[in-house]
Amino acid sequence: KTRGRPAEAPEVAFPPRPTPRITATGDRARILPAQMTICSCEETINEFEMLTRDAARVQLDTLKRILEANAGAEYLRQFGLDGRTDAASYKSCIPLCVHSDVEPFIQRVADGDSAPVVTGKPITSLSLSSGTTQGKPKFLPFNDELLENTLQIFRTSYAFRNREYPISEGKALQFVYGSKQVLTPGGILATTATTNLYRSQRYKEGMKDIQSQGCSPDEVIFGPDFNQSLYCHLLCGLIYSDEVHSVFSTFAHSLVHAFQTLEEVWEELCADIRDGVVSEKITVPSIREAVSKILKPNPELADSIHKKCAGLSNWYGVIPALWPKAKYVYGIMTGSMEPYLKKLRHYAGHLPLISADYGASEGWVGSNIDPTVPPEQVTYAVLPQTGYFEFIPLEKPTGEETENSAAIHYIESEPVGLTEVEVGKIYEVVLTTFAGLYRYRLGDVVKIARFHNSTPELQFICRRSLVLSINIDKNTEKDLQLAVEEAAKLLEGEKLELVDFTSYVEKSSDPGRYVIFWELSSEATDDVLSGCANALDLAFLDAGYMGSRKIKTIGPLELRVLRKGTFREILLHFLTLGGAVSQFKTPRFVSPANGKVLQILNRNVAKSYFSTAYGL
Repeated sequence: KTRGRPAEAPEVAFPPRPTPRITATGDRARILPAQMTICSCEETINEFEMLTRDAARVQLDTLKRILEANAGAEYLRQFGLDGRTDAASYKSCIPLCVHSDVEPFIQRVADGDSAPVVTGKPITSLSLSSGTTQGKPKFLPFNDELLENTLQIFRTSYAFRNREYPISEGKALQFVYGSKQVLTPGGILATTATTNLYRSQRYKEGMKDIQSQGCSPDEVIFGPDFNQSLYCHLLCGLIYSDEVHSVFSTFAHSLVHAFQTLEEVWEELCADIRDGVVSEKITVPSIREAVSKILKPNPELADSIHKKCAGLSNWYGVIPALWPKAKYVYGIMTGSMEPYLKKLRHYAGHLPLISADYGASEGWVGSNIDPTVPPEQVTYAVLPQTGYFEFIPLEKPTGEETENSAAIHYIESEPVGLTEVEVGKIYEVVLTTFAGLYRYRLGDVVKIARFHNSTPELQFICRRSLVLSINIDKNTEKDLQLAVEEAAKLLEGEKLELVDFTSYVEKSSDPGRYVIFWELSSEATDDVLSGCANALDLAFLDAGYMGSRKIKTIGPLELRVLRKGTFREILLHFLTLGGAVSQFKTPRFVSPANGKVLQILNRNVAKSYFSTAYGL
């Protein structure tokens, strides 16, 4: 699964963007057809320049196209839009929505309703988002138009990337993983958004057009065992080591994990290449068979890899050492991925790190058009033809803490259009897509860094509702609440009550872990509290969390039991800051910036229990 949105990022001062070296050749520049076969970088950049010069008009055209194609959709009809396609009618008739508003409609699609529920044409695939609603993954519509938007976004960022770091024929070493595909009761295929891409022939053709063919066969990508797939990604990458021009994974932590694994298995990989036989630990028949077809005995290559690995100083620069033609390392590297950059830069040596595009299971938002900028400062230019965008202006109430943006209750104003945003201000993104989402609040807070022509470039700040996140995991306050409720059932038999709770993400250790603080009405046995730690760990049902726990990129959850009166002390601390009791809410998540509250919590820990739910 990939939520292509970067996670919480620090505020950065943005220099003005330099004038691009290639611009559109007048307003008559040709718009490329959707089914373009070979990616001409110059044409793609010219098209981008032309569309972004007139972003306001392109936005109105895009909205018209979306509303014409879906005029018969029940979701739009219920609000009395009556086939109108102008922006004023659309905004006055159709309300802003969140997932729970559209969930009943999408559920009807999942249950097999073939009527035009959210789109004019029937929806044949659904994406499971990485986030959760009520503790369950969300269904989102996926269709051909969303696939074409994906290719458009990827082509655009590739064109700008290729201008700075030209690559020719060759392969991309991609650490990508498909996920389980399920059929809904109505016979609709549901899987993660990335798997919907990977399984598409059109996507594979599009990836060829932008020199992004992977080294590994599909059987490795879609393998049922993550560790076996990762091992074989490394093996296939080494087999094609003289052809690899770039290294990619959706998220930076996946790249770090891959090369940490290489440190452990490099001698075994050398043995496989020397003998031309796949390691015995690869037991999935489909993976063994597919990799065996491309693995031939090659003692010379094995010796070369062995010599290079043995000669490295603490694995510094392993990527350019083993893949000498690689030009860059690519993936989402912002926000909660930033802690991994130091290690990734160590592995990458002199190679640049380039942050990937900004999107979500719901749809795409923008492309990274300046690949020379370090990931910490990356911004995303909105492509005005990929959807209709609105932005809700957000203002921080005076006196609010600014560190934990996700926890702020912003003052909101009426949404503004794509070209009406102001540099330096913050907004929540609202999407209208070709796949049946209308004025959908994405829940992302962005800052406007600058404009490229007339389209804004956004810096991702944070998720509005996100509480717990280490890498690809996404758990909200609601998810935390559901997990605590589930685990607290174990207290009932002991006649114990949970007084209050909060949480913290411990990132100083590697891997990071969730820490849950509980205050109880009276003492509980070690057995009961160990059981509660396990129950909490298992109650986070977000696919990103469960997957990361299984492969140990997130450590065992820790339950810290507090002395009685701890939360009262936190309330008193709040009051000393000039707060009123009527305004006090127990913080459900304590950010590292909130040092005083963390100090109170840690000073009052009576006992601590680590989960064993995913093994030791």
